[in-house]
Amino acid sequence: MIAFIDDNRATDGVEPICRVLPIAPSTDHAHAARRTDPERLPARAKRDAVLMAEIRRVDAAHFRVDSVRKVWRQLARDGIVVARCTVARLTRTLGSAGVVRGRRIRTTIPDPAARLTQTGQPPGNPVRFKGRRTAGTERHRDVGRAGRARG
Repeated sequence: MIAFIDDNRATDGVEPICRVLPIAPSTDHAHAARRTDPERLPARAKRDAVLMAEIRRVDAAHFRVDSVRKVWRQLARDGIVVARCTVARLTRTLGSAGVVRGRRIRTTIPDPAARLTQTGQPPGNPVRFKGRRTAGTERHRDVGRAGRARG
């Protein structure tokens, strides 16, 4: 949405666009201020920029073949304390996946035209019961401790 506002800011203005879109004008002004002054970025964005540079350095030193776990361990050896899930998120953002051995096997290729609901029925069809109904149709005998039928 911010890109759309930036494209049409000169012709329409920010406030009329924000009246139509579900975004406050203050949000657009905050994003514009962050782009011009990097000191206004949130703490996480600042930390992510520093960590991305470190991940790129480790990744390049190891020929971009290491997995997230190995990059995380190397960062820890270098004295950079960071959560493993953070390294995974930033690695995905950077587009580095390490080496994938073998070929990924895709077992299911979904066909959107033949979707089924959670009950296993095509959408729009009434739900049919496919199981065996036993409640109320059979009498169960009470069996005592010795395994003999009572009553």
